[in-house]
Amino acid sequence: MLETFARGLFQFPKDGVTGGMKGIEACSKEIAKVIAPLPLSVEVTTTERGKVIQQAQTFAGWAENIVVKVTIHGPEGELENLEIIHDLETKHDVRVNVTAMMSAQQCFLAALAGATYVSIFGGRVNNMGYNVCSEIAKLRKVLDQFALKSQIIIGSTREVLNVIEWLEAGAHIVTVLPNLLEGMIVHPYSKETVQMFLRDAAKAEEMLGEHKLKE
Repeated sequence: MLETFARGLFQFPKDGVTGGMKGIEACSKEIAKVIAPLPLSVEVTTTERGKVIQQAQTFAGWAENIVVKVTIHGPEGELENLEIIHDLETKHDVRVNVTAMMSAQQCFLAALAGATYVSIFGGRVNNMGYNVCSEIAKLRKVLDQFALKSQIIIGSTREVLNVIEWLEAGAHIVTVLPNLLEGMIVHPYSKETVQMFLRDAAKAEEMLGEHKLKE
C-alpha cells in the first residue's frame, strides 16, 4: 500500500491523500509525515457514538494533518452522526471528512454541521443513473451562498474525463487512482510528437556532422 501511495505522491500533482486504512497506526503516521502539511483522511471503524469520538480523537492525535472520515449516517439510516460531526469539529478540535454521501442535500447538511470536507461518491451516483455534475454544481452554489467552510471531495472516479468535468462543476478535490493519473498525462499524439522531435533532432545532428566533414 505504501508503495502505491509513494508512487502517486512523487510522480503526480498532489493535494492530499484519502485511504480506507483502518487501525493501521504506523502506516497512517508514515503517510501523514510524507505528505505533510497536506491532509490524510483516516476512517473510523464503528458507528457507536462514544467509540466514534474516541477513535476520531485517537486518529487525529497521530498527526496534525490527519482528517477523520465519518459516514453521513448509520447503516440503517441512524441520524446522530450529524451531531457527532458537529461535536468533533467544535468541541474536540477534530477535522472531519463526511463520507458515503450521494447527494447535494446530504453534503449541505454535513456542511451545516461544520464538516471540513464533504465527500460524494461520484462514480456511484452516475452508476445509479443520476448526473453527479448537477449535484456538485448545486452543492457548490449553496456552500458559497451560505459562506460555509466545507470543501467538496468527489471520489469513486471511474474515467479520466471525470477529473476535469467534476472540477469544472465545482468540486474542490477529486480523488484519483495512479492509473487514471497516468491516463491524464499520456496522450498518443503527444507520444508521436515527442518521437518526431527526437527523429528531427537526430537528422539535424547527422546533417551538421556531414557539413563539418565537408569543411
